[in-house]
Amino acid sequence: MAVARKVIPDSFKQDLLNRVDIVDVISRYVQLKKGGANFLGLCPFHNEKTPSFTVSPAKQFYHCFGCGVHGNAVGFLMAYSTLGYIDAVKELAASVGMQVPDERPPTPEQAARKERETDLYGLMDKAMDFYRGELKKSPRAIAYLKGRGLTGEIAARFRIGYAPDDWQGLKGAFAQYEDAALVEAGLVIQNEGKRYDRFRDRVMFPIFNVRGAVIGFGGRVIGEGEPKYLNSPETPLFEKGRELYGLLHARDAIRTAGHVLVVEGYMDVVALAQHEVGNAVATLGTATTPVHVGKLLRTADEIVFCFDGDAAGRKAAWRALEVSLPLAPDHKPIRFLCLPDGEDPDTYVRKHGKEGWQRKLREAETLSQFLLSQLRAECDLETPEGRARFVSVAKPHVQKITAPQLRLQIANAVAELARLPQGAGIPSLLELPARDRRFSRPPPARTSYAAPRSPEYRLLYSLLLDLSLAEHVDDDLLLRNLPESGAVIAVRDACREFETEPSVGLLVDRLQGGPWLDLILGAHKYGEELAFEPEEASYEFQQALVNLDLARRKRELDHLREGGLRSKEERIAFQEKNLDRKKIEDGLRLQAPVAGTSKPLSGQL
Repeated sequence: MAVARKVIPDSFKQDLLNRVDIVDVISRYVQLKKGGANFLGLCPFHNEKTPSFTVSPAKQFYHCFGCGVHGNAVGFLMAYSTLGYIDAVKELAASVGMQVPDERPPTPEQAARKERETDLYGLMDKAMDFYRGELKKSPRAIAYLKGRGLTGEIAARFRIGYAPDDWQGLKGAFAQYEDAALVEAGLVIQNEGKRYDRFRDRVMFPIFNVRGAVIGFGGRVIGEGEPKYLNSPETPLFEKGRELYGLLHARDAIRTAGHVLVVEGYMDVVALAQHEVGNAVATLGTATTPVHVGKLLRTADEIVFCFDGDAAGRKAAWRALEVSLPLAPDHKPIRFLCLPDGEDPDTYVRKHGKEGWQRKLREAETLSQFLLSQLRAECDLETPEGRARFVSVAKPHVQKITAPQLRLQIANAVAELARLPQGAGIPSLLELPARDRRFSRPPPARTSYAAPRSPEYRLLYSLLLDLSLAEHVDDDLLLRNLPESGAVIAVRDACREFETEPSVGLLVDRLQGGPWLDLILGAHKYGEELAFEPEEASYEFQQALVNLDLARRKRELDHLREGGLRSKEERIAFQEKNLDRKKIEDGLRLQAPVAGTSKPLSGQL
């Protein structure tokens, strides 16, 4: 992502953010009402009845006080439409008639590949239309879909079609059947000089990317036959480990429900949609991948993996758990539902309807419950040997977890089940890797912001009021265990990377998705409420630096004092440092502003 962002010049991004009105952008998707200086609406990223989603035309930011999401216009499009960064910038630019430049013109190979992909998209779209037309001609395929409980409306929504029982049926769509592009798109197979259709006598499910373009197909055999499902091969357009069937259709339902269901097959997705459960997606004939989990966590507040009740389904659930462990955040639950043996979401929802399905969904286990229940089944917790084995088999799984609170809770649960005494050194027993404690992770977003009372925070909010001060930040003055210190360094480093004059809009864009954005937005808001003039912000910044330097020198003096000052050299050093400290304190008093030129701070440091 970072490499892709550098392709677009910062000057263009700044110009784009200046031209775009975030209220206009968001109001295309969210109903907003004026409320004071801001606009209010129901958050599109979580289910709520009372508006907590605010859009600031002055700051060109959005923020939800309910779920904590925030960002600028580019970030909103990325989150709402699940677009990549480049695609979100292009869509936003197109809306105001701007052309996105590229600092690096494409190589001839890149240009040829782009042209080739455009041709392939056209072939896939044409093939989809052909399969949809063939469905209308096939009473057998229509009868099959009706037998599975699907209506014509659902078939049309998902663009379901039918591949005729003909070795070269696609000749009806492509006069140039010998075109090599049909093989490259995965529609035709060439083997020993012969050409024939990949999909024959199958119900066809088009696979769409997030922009609505057809990138592949899944074919379901009618009646008996193997394989039951046949997917497009890997092509320049389609990589099954990165795509999810039904995501394009499920986005609105996912936001309404607040969670996404992950199932195994195309028919599961379509059958659930038929019964008004529209928030389901399916993996494409492959195990769950980290890319799948990452994409789902960006789309939903909660993931529920729902797999068939057979051995293969349980194996798939365990694989999804293993992939999710390092990616699971503290604030977004991941759950697992294994259906009764012999059932899948398709059969279950047809038997029990939407209400029965919703009842069953409430039985889904949390990630920790599913993990521990599976591990307990391998061990006899009634014996010391069994409990020792339990700790041993749990260890590698707990070590994978990166979310600090989730890891702590699961480690404590392992200790309790293993009957380990308090103070037994659980992190050591589980060999949990030490985290980099140079900076702490900032606190989560809160509905009412409480500003930290530290010189580091004073430095942060004054810096955000005048980003030209970034070059004067000194790492050595900062206490490294404070989140505000990490935020100051992140702002300083981001400002150094900009090719144009930095702005808060560009800063938010650069730090989107990073650990410091919540704290930075809170500090920016706090600084604006103080209503400082530029020279006052500069003075605040200088005062914070002086206070930080005094605090550093005090720590050094305390260290010398604690050492006992055994030698003559140490006593001389101590006296010199004390003298330096007095000079600094005197200087600080001399630097005090003329009365009336600086507004008092609440809780002056």
